[in-house]
Amino acid sequence: MTSSIIQEKLSQAIDLLREHNLDCWLTFVRETSQTRDPALDNLLGFGLTWDSAIILTKQGEKIAIVGQYESDNVKKLNAYDRVIGYNFGIAELLRAELKRINPQKIGLNYSLSDTAADGLTFGMYARLVQMLAGTPYPLQFTTAEDVVRKLRERKSAAELARVREILVITEQAYGAILSAPLIGKNETEIHAMAGEMAQELGVDFGWERLTNPIVNAGEHSSFGHGIPNPDLKVEPGMILHLDMGLKKNEYCSDLQRCAYVLRDGETEPPEAVTRAWLACWRAMEAGKAAIKPGVQGWVVDQAARDELTKHGYPEFMHALGHHVGRNVHDGGSVLGPRWEKYGERPIKPIEQGAIYTIELDVIVEGYGMIGLEEMLVVTADGCEYLSTPQREIALIRH
Repeated sequence: MTSSIIQEKLSQAIDLLREHNLDCWLTFVRETSQTRDPALDNLLGFGLTWDSAIILTKQGEKIAIVGQYESDNVKKLNAYDRVIGYNFGIAELLRAELKRINPQKIGLNYSLSDTAADGLTFGMYARLVQMLAGTPYPLQFTTAEDVVRKLRERKSAAELARVREILVITEQAYGAILSAPLIGKNETEIHAMAGEMAQELGVDFGWERLTNPIVNAGEHSSFGHGIPNPDLKVEPGMILHLDMGLKKNEYCSDLQRCAYVLRDGETEPPEAVTRAWLACWRAMEAGKAAIKPGVQGWVVDQAARDELTKHGYPEFMHALGHHVGRNVHDGGSVLGPRWEKYGERPIKPIEQGAIYTIELDVIVEGYGMIGLEEMLVVTADGCEYLSTPQREIALIRH
């Protein structure tokens, strides 16, 4: 991540500490190539090796205590007021800085619901308590999850520009794939085609390559996060569904696209496919219309869910939308139902500047799955699409 974006995010973080009356936020890590704390995305943009402490205070101080061999890297960001390098151990330096700051509430990176705010391992927590034994600070620990969440969700102008850029590229890739000769190709071949396309475009995949893109040819495919099947080929009379996320300059896209393969003599999809497509879009638009800053995510999900079931289709077994940023599933709140697996994320208020997917699906018996997914950004009074919505199902001809 460029230093300019790091500087923007650190300024946002200081504002959030004041907003939540948190005296300081302490991110404590080591060997981040093995155990990565997602908070470092916005604090440094690179990893650390030895025990390291990133400390921000609501008074505006930005302090990094890191191994001597990595101190220059932090200094080059021109983002920290104090960069303290060490050789033998961090404990004495950390205790001295906390004594100087004298915080009453110290935010740590742990959360029961939000993966992106849960970067502090149990071992590092225990080590921190051990280092600070005999001081009042362990009794002042609290969660920093709302600071972490909002910092990820409130996109800066530079971050938004990067997301727009990768979305344009993703739509180009989809256009090329869906205009290629696909009839007779199997799911694995289409998956490989997407890999060649990404290489030509100079981008990476946004999640594990094994299932990116997800390719579903017809009704017998493995829906969800399935691995492409070399035995399933694109044939007339089926729906071809693709789910792909790409990444460039550290920011991601996540879009789904659908096509119907015309049979001989057909000029449009069968009524069952068209009816399901229209019901999905009505549900998507109902959810989009409910998005506003301050609204809880479950309310948005419920609006889409109610609209879909009203048309006689079963409810989808996932959240309507998730946050997107440096990761495809970027933590933070979800536009989802109040189900156990989502914890408290559906009741978190929507933030202006947040980027979400909205997505849902319907299985059309005899044809396959219709899956819609677009990306949008939350504005002051609603939201707007960042992607170009696929309003009509694509048609594949012989």
